Amino acid sequence: MGSARSEGGPERDQDPAGALGWDEGLYEGRDAAVETGRAKVPGQRGAGDAGGADGEGETEPEDPDEQPDRDSGTPVGVPEQPGPPAGESGPGRRRPEAGGERDAPEDAPEEAPDEAPGDASGEAPEEADAEAAAKPRKPKRRKRRILAWTAAGLALTLVAAGTAGWFYYQHLNDNLDRKPLHIGKSRAPEPTPNAAGQTPLNILLIGSDARDSEENQRLGGARETFGGPALADVQMLLHLSADRSHMSVISMPRDTLLKIPECTDPESGKVYPATVGTRMTNQTLMRGGPGCTVATWEELTGIRIDHFMMVDFAGVVSMADAIGGVPVCVDANLHSRTSDGKGSGLKLKKGTTEIKGEDALAWLRTRYGFGDGSDIARAKAQHMYMNSLVRKLRENTGLSSPNKLRNLAEEATEALTVDEELASVAELYALAEELKKVAPNRTTMATMPWIWSPSDHNRVEPKPDDAEQLFRLVREDIALDGRDGDGPSPSPSEDETSEDPADDPADIAVLVRNGTGSPAAAPVSGRASDLVKLLTEAGFTRATADQNQVENREETAILYPSAELEGDAQSVAEALGMPLGTVRKSAEVSGVTLEIGADWTEGDTFPKPKKGDNEPPDSAEALNGSDDTACMEVDPAFTW
Repeated sequence: MGSARSEGGPERDQDPAGALGWDEGLYEGRDAAVETGRAKVPGQRGAGDAGGADGEGETEPEDPDEQPDRDSGTPVGVPEQPGPPAGESGPGRRRPEAGGERDAPEDAPEEAPDEAPGDASGEAPEEADAEAAAKPRKPKRRKRRILAWTAAGLALTLVAAGTAGWFYYQHLNDNLDRKPLHIGKSRAPEPTPNAAGQTPLNILLIGSDARDSEENQRLGGARETFGGPALADVQMLLHLSADRSHMSVISMPRDTLLKIPECTDPESGKVYPATVGTRMTNQTLMRGGPGCTVATWEELTGIRIDHFMMVDFAGVVSMADAIGGVPVCVDANLHSRTSDGKGSGLKLKKGTTEIKGEDALAWLRTRYGFGDGSDIARAKAQHMYMNSLVRKLRENTGLSSPNKLRNLAEEATEALTVDEELASVAELYALAEELKKVAPNRTTMATMPWIWSPSDHNRVEPKPDDAEQLFRLVREDIALDGRDGDGPSPSPSEDETSEDPADDPADIAVLVRNGTGSPAAAPVSGRASDLVKLLTEAGFTRATADQNQVENREETAILYPSAELEGDAQSVAEALGMPLGTVRKSAEVSGVTLEIGADWTEGDTFPKPKKGDNEPPDSAEALNGSDDTACMEVDPAFTW
């Protein structure tokens, strides 16, 4: 059994009965503060506290070699028979004297005390002896043994359950398939941490069209490609902001033509040279695996990718079934089937329908029937599905029972191929916890801006300016919903404004710093004093200008060090007409601090943002994650 250490004392063997919460008062003639002859460990956990069958809470298996009292004759897992702590007397015991006899063994007949003339009850010794002689002793000891064996059985059962939980956790880990993250020659630069030392998290989601099993063949069709190399049918870059306040998802159409960098297959060692011309982006998967898809994304976007997750047809179906259905919407009756038998076969009625299993896979693969029938329309349908899926998982709809959660864990781990650093249930759980921090209305789905390729009118290429603008926003960790930096701020809502109430403006100390300089120009003289005057007129009489030289800032921001000052910082922003997106938590300040940037070098009115500077281009077709009214447009040729 494992051991626990009592506070300030030596290491002691863990008591199974105590760990089970067994009432030790059932032992008669025992001090309640003493448990099985050992010290009680505060907060001690037993085998029953191990993670359950769903794998949450990793538990080490019990070591069979660490068994207490191996030579005492006490069965393994059975608590010691109760006795007084060392150095104390107890009923039926004699305090040993120098050179005297030891206490009698527990199985020996109990002797009457030979020192005290009476006991605490006030009875005479003769009366006490007579009463003691009248009481049968064997039933008491038999009761003790029954309780001990009962505790042993419970302890062993829970140890077995804990061990089973540990093995199940390992089983889930073993379900995951592992591949190297990046198999190209060079990496994109790592992002610069923000003021609080945080960095963004970028995850590439890949949908494989592998037909490497009978199930994948049945679901994917195209029998002539059975056993052939898999292609990256779906590619989405998920960007989680450094402060975990927002999330952006960018889809790349499957038919995008790109230059693919050199990749080395990690299993065979085969080197795939960089392509001279462009190739369809879905071919990256057949050039050494998902690590080549990651390398291609990094070269195109300049965005450092931290992890990837890949799933095949059968995986989508099994996970959709485990989740229990995702709501989707079409604006007319839909049947995705052409006269010559092409299409996903998806058939839905007008309005909202919860889909799962093969219908979910069909929705994600449908082109014929959505919009213009292109891969771009399919990407929009995938965004709608992802938004609905995220909302459902956040609400835990349909996942209230342990069995459903366990099924989801089983199906998800069997379906996923992940990079080596993400290949454990613990890492996936930690990632899920990070993703849960983002509210649906701070999640934005976008499609990489594209143009029809001049070399192949059935394919697309990244739209030069618009695509780079979208990638830049992600590289610079700017939210695609326009609520960061100089982007337009929507009307304040409950999720934007701080729960911390602001003090009276006269009680808020504000330090104003002049960071209006640039590499080509010195700071604007007296700018901090100008803003102090403006704040004073607004009632912030404790505003002062920082007389020290400060770093140049491109953008004006209001910083605060801790949650209790967030409301005060937002109050300053409101007084100056600044968007709430300019209010940020920072470990570099000790109080509410207004840092004036090069974007506000003159005037009393905070400048309006330049349209489009920090917004995704219209061609990205951004969709907000909280939009549950979105409906796919159905091609009239595919209605019924």
